[in-house]
Amino acid sequence: MKKEVLIVLGAPNSPTGELSNIAKSRLDYCASIYSKGKRVLCTGGWGEHFNTAPEAHAVYAKRYLIEKGVFEEDFLAFALSQNTVDDAIKVKKIISNITASKWTIITSDFHKERVVLIFQEILKGFDFTFTGVKSNLENDHLERLIKHEQEAVQLILRNGLYY
Repeated sequence: MKKEVLIVLGAPNSPTGELSNIAKSRLDYCASIYSKGKRVLCTGGWGEHFNTAPEAHAVYAKRYLIEKGVFEEDFLAFALSQNTVDDAIKVKKIISNITASKWTIITSDFHKERVVLIFQEILKGFDFTFTGVKSNLENDHLERLIKHEQEAVQLILRNGLYY
């Protein structure tokens, strides 16, 4: 029987591994649509811009999801990525030999447009559903993130994707 695969993209955490609100919102959404037997793939390794903690971001994400009721045996290998392009490259290696009935990529609302561009390029042939979880951030922080994402999307549209 084909199973659904939920792919949760990484987000910042503190130097001690405390998950950011961005990360928690993505993981909470994943937990809310999860049921036993669905497979879960967490992304996120290390990087100055999102995780300088001792363990990979995906480790903290998995622990959080287990606390929310996700079963250990439903996790796939981690995609220990450093950025969104790396997410797609490493996810591709993990899921290439998996047959699923549905592929759901979970990110944040402000990040979704760039994720769609990147994943549709790197993982051609996969029929993904993209979910942009609402961000409950302060307006000034959200505006900075939206501006960053708009600039990143324009760069991809102008120059293509390098990977």
